[in-house]
Amino acid sequence: MSKKEDGGPDSNASRDGQLTRGEGVLRATMAPMVSGLTTEAIAQSDAGRNAAFTVEVRLTVNGKSRTLTLDPRSSLLDVLREQLALTGAKKGCDHGQCGACTVHLDGYRVASCLTMAVQADGREVTTIEGLAASDGSLHPMQQAFIDHDALQCGYCTPGQIMAAVACVREGHATTPEQIREYMSGNICRCGAYVGIVAAIQSAAPKMRRA
Repeated sequence: MSKKEDGGPDSNASRDGQLTRGEGVLRATMAPMVSGLTTEAIAQSDAGRNAAFTVEVRLTVNGKSRTLTLDPRSSLLDVLREQLALTGAKKGCDHGQCGACTVHLDGYRVASCLTMAVQADGREVTTIEGLAASDGSLHPMQQAFIDHDALQCGYCTPGQIMAAVACVREGHATTPEQIREYMSGNICRCGAYVGIVAAIQSAAPKMRRA
């Protein structure tokens, strides 16, 4: 039986719809030349196209006015961390399921990984960095987390605190059961939930008096 008949190297069947590694590389390399475009021209075209798809966003972050030029696809979390160097909000799951990225938008808690930055245009954003008073004294919730040892590794703590502040403001911190229910969107993989509930119970009356 010949090589052609037994599916050897000369068999047409073995080459139908397939490219060798060398042929694939060659075609990829030659494609821009065949189309009349150099790699540099393609890169410049892509850069121009990307520049055309930016938007200007004006927002207030922790009391300071900001004007940013953004890719409209950017999440609020990425803008806070990568453009404004506010790294308190953490990228945990990036799917809105863990709460580590919680910030306040016009006073309401949001998962910043699921919030488009353009949605913050003309609005006020507060992150964990902006929670303390201007004189440096801690927010009652921050102090309560320290006093009740409501953290372990600390990765989720900024999001926990931001959610806890919102929980009290929303009127959902009247009982331990209610606190657990309305804080259920914030996961602590270290299991510091007992301390978290105690901290919220401790801070709630202080926040109401403030």
